[in-house]
Amino acid sequence: MHTKRLFTLQHIALFVVLLFHVSGAIGILYTPYKDWFVQNTPLNLLIMAVLLIITQLQKNISFFLFFATACITGFVVELIGVGTGHLFGNYQYGKVLGIQYDGVPLLIGINWFIIMYCTGIISQSLQSWSTKQLAVMQAEVKPSVQFISFITDGALLATLFDFVMEPVAVRLGYWQWLGNGDIPLYNYTCWFVISMLLLAIFKLLPFEKNNPLAVHLFIIQLLFFLLLRTFL
Repeated sequence: MHTKRLFTLQHIALFVVLLFHVSGAIGILYTPYKDWFVQNTPLNLLIMAVLLIITQLQKNISFFLFFATACITGFVVELIGVGTGHLFGNYQYGKVLGIQYDGVPLLIGINWFIIMYCTGIISQSLQSWSTKQLAVMQAEVKPSVQFISFITDGALLATLFDFVMEPVAVRLGYWQWLGNGDIPLYNYTCWFVISMLLLAIFKLLPFEKNNPLAVHLFIIQLLFFLLLRTFL
């Protein structure tokens, strides 16, 4: 009964994710209501985070500790970035992402959680699959190598996501880069390093790391931003 209920919940959550992103892409690209869809980005972020939390199998203290760590760390690094330019580069946020503190949207931490959680789940799934394949071949990989591989693969995924998203975010008014407006390579370097640190925490904390919705959400959001990057 529990498995059937979870199965149904996963499908309902996936339907909501598809509904929001498909309608959002159509609304932004092909209707005169582009501004309305863009202004509702904060609502979309909140709903996606709630869906990930609801579909998380084991909601223990370690899971919520990761949630808090990702949100707080994401917000703090953005505060440093906007305030000093020492992280990511010289940029500033627009008004699209909602209420701000010291120039940084309060919801930006939620965005960091979504990306880190999804990439962590994908990395865990890939590692579990590769471990099974190695077991069939009677091969072993040292735990330290597995750990480094996990955080590196996840950080590469997170940085790829940011690379795809960046030009779209600028066009939609989420934030803008100062100076000549170019996105600095340093931005991606910071994304990679900070992602590695958060994914290390994700890996070390003992909670269930199997959530199909996280995999689907990452792919859908990546396709969403690829579509907007191509046609916007």
